[in-house]
Amino acid sequence: MLKGTCHCGAAHWTLEGDPGPITACNCTLCRRYGTLWAYDFVNERIRVAGPLRSYARAGKNEPSLEILFCPTCACVLAWRGLRSSDSGRTRIAVNVRLAPPETVADLPIDHFDGLETFDDLPRDGRCVRDMWF
Repeated sequence: MLKGTCHCGAAHWTLEGDPGPITACNCTLCRRYGTLWAYDFVNERIRVAGPLRSYARAGKNEPSLEILFCPTCACVLAWRGLRSSDSGRTRIAVNVRLAPPETVADLPIDHFDGLETFDDLPRDGRCVRDMWF
């Protein structure tokens, strides 16, 4: 099980099982937050707990997701979809930068162009340890 916690320790997440590749996205939010994402569905393999606040993108009539962050220290814990799929599942991703580095260092990175094309980019061999700085 992977675990991540905000800086002050009030909010945290857990992810059961293999997280698979971690996503680095270059959209206007992810590049500003410096996040690296592991995905699943709300209350399935991923659970988020503690006090949380949310931000849905301003200026969008129908935002598709919200960013979840700690109201005390402002660490970004996760994003959560605002609409469920036809099966009733809601997508969520947790920020693996909040996990202890040694637990996620070897996970491979997938790059996603969330800024222009919304395409997955070719894997370049980097893993989380290569993205710390």
